[in-house]
Parts: sequence; structure tokens; C-alpha cells
Amino acid sequence: MDHEADAYRTDLMTITRFVLNEQSKYPESRGDFTILLSNIVLGCKFVCSAVNKAGLAKLIGLAGETNIQGEEQKKLDVLSNDVFVKALVSSGRTSVLVSEEDEEATFVESSKRGKYCVVFDPLDGSSNIDCGVSIGTIFGIYTMSHSDEPTTEDVLKPGNEMVAAGYCMYGSSCMLVLSTGTGVNGFTLDPSLGEFILTHPDIKIPKKGNIYSVNEGNAQNWDGPTTKYVEKCKFPKDGSPAKSLRYVGSMVADVHRTLLYGGIFLYPADKKSPNGKLRVLYEVFPMSFLMEQAGGQAFTGKKRALDLVPEKIHERSPIFLGSYEDVEEIKALYAAED
Repeated sequence: MDHEADAYRTDLMTITRFVLNEQSKYPESRGDFTILLSNIVLGCKFVCSAVNKAGLAKLIGLAGETNIQGEEQKKLDVLSNDVFVKALVSSGRTSVLVSEEDEEATFVESSKRGKYCVVFDPLDGSSNIDCGVSIGTIFGIYTMSHSDEPTTEDVLKPGNEMVAAGYCMYGSSCMLVLSTGTGVNGFTLDPSLGEFILTHPDIKIPKKGNIYSVNEGNAQNWDGPTTKYVEKCKFPKDGSPAKSLRYVGSMVADVHRTLLYGGIFLYPADKKSPNGKLRVLYEVFPMSFLMEQAGGQAFTGKKRALDLVPEKIHERSPIFLGSYEDVEEIKALYAAED
């Protein structure tokens, strides 16, 4: 038995240790945020386990209901939603929860309330479950700005007021990417320990990438700037090499690759979806928050994504996010259109 190797395994930066280290930088902190995050982490571990045995446990098929977005709910969607709602409520640190799966916001009963509001998509990309493609959970956290009765107004705030955001990707490995507003860090689940270990410290997206990610099946419905940008990716006029297209169709997987390798992820508005397809609160905002924290940009076609002020909890928006210089190019095309 290699005792030295085993000893090394206890000197790992787990996500709990990482968050506690961060907490110690704020002497006035009472640990509420740490408790909330540990409950989110527990939810991610639970869903990761369920996703891994979905085929065996007959969790794959449809649950026979349709969610608020008109998508048929998969059994795993329903399970994941229940897991996160229970984990967040039982933390005793939340007041308002907004889930992609629930039509209305959930208001936590007064005895279990705390100062945070959490917006989340419990299982993004779930239509891909059956074919084994990476799927994930996306979340964003706001603080309550008052001690009155919570309302939906507490989450209808611009993304630049989020205090933390992240996603957990269930793929070849289970990886949790998190930002608390001071950079982006990635943690990988070590199944033998049941712990998330810091494997990607201080993630920085390359300034420019050679990959673009978009559903080209919608090309006939795109607006001018998007059409021109994708044309430029494929047939550059300046002698530079063409960009590669990579599109999984699962936002967590596509954004994760963009974050690590650089490039741009686009989900523009089009004639079919004039307001875009992705939801502002729990898809656009958390991913934009992470991109900016990693040195990239996020743009809606009109403005910086995090400056949007949503009016409804399930509002949608176009989004262009990724490497700083790549997003600058699409911004220039939209500015020229105006």
C-alpha cells in the first residue's frame, strides 16, 4: 500500500475547504453563504449519481407532464428539480427560488428563510439524456436587499447584482465551475472520496479562440449581423484560418468548452424566436457572469448581457458569449447595423 500517495490525497483543496478559505477573508461573515453553497454541492452530487444510473433506474423516459416552457418533462428533470428545491429550502438560507421547471417562483416559509435568492435550471440539456451527451445544472445567487416579505421583485434584478454563479456538468467526469465574484474555479468530483477537488484554479478564457458554437439549422431565420459573423468564421477574408464549428446543443457543455478553449457561443434571436431562446435569469445571467469573471464578454445584440433587467422570471434573450476579441467582432457588426 502506498501510504505516501494516500497521505497526499488528504492534502487536497476540496470545494468545502476552498469556500471556507474564501469566507475567512471576510471577518464579518457568519457562514450563511458557505452553508448555502454546501447544499448546492450536495444537490449536484445527488443529481450526478442519478444521471449516472439513469438508464439502469428507468429514469430516462418522459414523466407525462409538460413544464412551463412547453417542453415535455423527463423523469430526471422532475427528480433534479425536487432535489434542488429541497436542498435549497433545507439550507435555511434562501427566501426565493426560481426554477426552469416551475411556472411560479417558490417562496420559502418564514421559519426557514434566509437572505439569499437562487435562480437555477436543475437539468439543462435534458433532451440529450438518452444519448449520453453531457448535461448540467446552472445556478445564480442574489442577496435579499430587505427583510420584508419576499416577492418576485427580489430576483428581477440585473445580472450584475448576482453575488455568485456556477454550473455543474455531468459528463465523462462531474465538474463544478463556480465564481463568487473573484475569478472562476473548476472542481472535479472524485468518486472515490465523494468530494469535489480543485482541478482548474483561476480559469481564464483565451483572448481569442478558433471555435464558434451555434445551431446552424436556424441560419435561414438569422438577422444580418449573425449571418455575417458566421460567414466570416467559415470564409475569413483576411487570410486567417477558418474557425471550427462545435455544437453539442447542451448549453453547459458548449459553454464549458468555450470557457476552457476560447471561441464564441451564439444563441441569437431569429424569426422563429424573436426574443431569443435562452432564459435570462438562470441561463444567460449565470453563464455571462462566469464568462466576464474569466476575462471574456457576454452581449445580447443590444447591450452587455449582465445589464439586462428582466421583467418576468422566465424571460428570454439572445446571447453571444466567449472570448473577449471574438465578442468584440460581433458587437462591431451590430453597431454597424445601427
